[in-house]
Amino acid sequence: MGERKIAMKKFGGLVAVLAVVVATGCGVTQTAQSRPVTHRTKLHQNTVIQGYSCAKGYTWFYADGKLNECFVSQETQYGEALIPRGSVIYLKPDGRPDFAMLEHDSEVAGVRCSGGNWLLGPSEGAMTVFYPSGKLEQCWLAGDQSVQGVPCMTAGFIGLFGDGARRDGGAKFYESGKLESCTLAKDFGGKRRGEHFQQGQ
Repeated sequence: MGERKIAMKKFGGLVAVLAVVVATGCGVTQTAQSRPVTHRTKLHQNTVIQGYSCAKGYTWFYADGKLNECFVSQETQYGEALIPRGSVIYLKPDGRPDFAMLEHDSEVAGVRCSGGNWLLGPSEGAMTVFYPSGKLEQCWLAGDQSVQGVPCMTAGFIGLFGDGARRDGGAKFYESGKLESCTLAKDFGGKRRGEHFQQGQ
């Protein structure tokens, strides 16, 4: 029994470390100087705040009382995406979209984006980033897929790929909706699989 407890303790520590690494790799962490002041409030029932149906439980607000972050209690329109119930949405201080952590893999603007996982849940998953206009800016791809005719590669575990190199994860888009860049899943346009593909507007 003692050995089992030690093993579980080590596993718990590994999960905590991986959570930090994944969040850092996905660009979640910010310096204390750059992060706006927020405070946490516990909702005792599902509540519509600034047009978003926030689930009961902890919700975060900016110092002026505007919504910063919450889990959504139902499928919700967020920018140009329909965010699944249980996802976490983040708003900029002016109330415009910032990014979301999807409850599960979901289609956004014709692209399948990665959601949370069974171990860590949506709050430790990949970020789906939006322009303030609500247009998709970046999606961590849920599997290799063709994006506007370009064969794009899924991001590997904590942003690492098969050759051990770290690359910018996911597909990036111009605000017009056109694909800006991704890592190639196969040879394409004179570039080899695993190379960075980028195109102009």
